[in-house]
Amino acid sequence: QVERRHDLVSKAVEEVQKIIQQLTVEISCKATRFQAISNSGIHNDNIKVLAPSQFLITVPLRGLTGYRECQVRHWRYYTVHGAKLLSSVRDPEELHQWLEVEQFSKSLQQWHETDVNIEGDLVPAKVLIVFRELVEKSIISCNLSSKVTVLESFSSAVRVAVETSESQVEVELVPVVEIPTCWPEKARWPRCLRRWPSQEKVQCVKSLGFDLLARSNYHWQLCFSRAEHILMEGLDEDGGCRMKCFRVMRQMKEDVWCAGNKPVITSYHLQTVLFWTCEKYPRTKDWRCFPEAFLRLVQKLHKCVSQRFLKHYFVKNTNLLKYANTSDLDLVASKLAVFLENPVFCLD
Repeated sequence: QVERRHDLVSKAVEEVQKIIQQLTVEISCKATRFQAISNSGIHNDNIKVLAPSQFLITVPLRGLTGYRECQVRHWRYYTVHGAKLLSSVRDPEELHQWLEVEQFSKSLQQWHETDVNIEGDLVPAKVLIVFRELVEKSIISCNLSSKVTVLESFSSAVRVAVETSESQVEVELVPVVEIPTCWPEKARWPRCLRRWPSQEKVQCVKSLGFDLLARSNYHWQLCFSRAEHILMEGLDEDGGCRMKCFRVMRQMKEDVWCAGNKPVITSYHLQTVLFWTCEKYPRTKDWRCFPEAFLRLVQKLHKCVSQRFLKHYFVKNTNLLKYANTSDLDLVASKLAVFLENPVFCLD
C-alpha cells in the first residue's frame, strides 16, 4: 500500500507540476514580480503534498534580495485597502511577521507600488489579489480551463482544482519570498543539550535560511521547507527505521485514522511528530525495532491530537493545531486510541 501510494502521488505530482509550471510561466511573462516554478520531479522544494489530493505549491517572488531582520517596532494604522484606522492592526502571532520593503537592500520598483505596498509594508492580502487576477487570466490564455478551476475562498488564498488522469487535486498557490541567506530570530533552534540532529546537520539546516509565505491579510508566515527537507534526508543513515515508521504512519492516517480530501491531520503534522520523536529518542538502538518505534510515534501523535496541541518544530509557542476543527481532532484521537488498545496489523 505504501508503495502504491508513492506511485500514485508521484504521478499526480508530475502531472500537477507540469500544469502549474505552464501556468506560472505565463504569469511570469505577464508580471515579472512572480517567478515560474521549476520542473524538478517529486522532490521539488516548491511542492508540498499535504494529502494525496491536497497540495501546497509556493510561487517565488522576484526582485527582493539582501534581507535583514527589522529591529524597530512600527505601528500600523490601516486596512488592507489602505484606509486609516484609529487603532493599530493586531500584532502578528509567533509564526508570522510584518515585512517592510526597506528590509531588503535591493528591491524592484514594482514592490514600492500601491497595488502591493501600504506605507512601506508589503501586504500579503494585496499581493494575493494581484496574484489571483493573474492566475485567472493565465488559465484562459494558456487554454487550461478544462484542467484548472479557481475555487471560491473565504480569504485571499488562491486555491485551484487541477484535473489529473486519476483524480482531482486541490492546490493552494502561495506567493513566497525566499530568504536563503539568514535564519530568523524567532526560530530559537536547536534547543540546548539535544543530541539529534548532529551539529553538522544543524549548521547545514540553518545555512539554508527560511521563506515567508503570503497566507494571511497583513502578516507573512515563516516557513522552513528547505530545512525540513534536509532533516528528512539521510534520516536512517545509521540503519534505523524512522522513514519506514513515517511512511506507514502516513498510510494508516490516510486509510484509517484521518481519511478524506481535506484531513485535519496532514503529512506536515506527521513530519513534525517524527522530528520531535527523533529528538527525544536520538540513539540508533531506539530505531532498530520497527513495531516498538512505530507504536512510540503513534503514541506521540495520539497525545498531540488528544491535547489539541502540536508544537512547531522550529518556532516555540506555536501550536500547529490551534485552528483545527476540534470535533475532527477528537474523532482522530478516538481512532488512534482504538488502534493503540489493539494494534492489529502486520508489523513484521
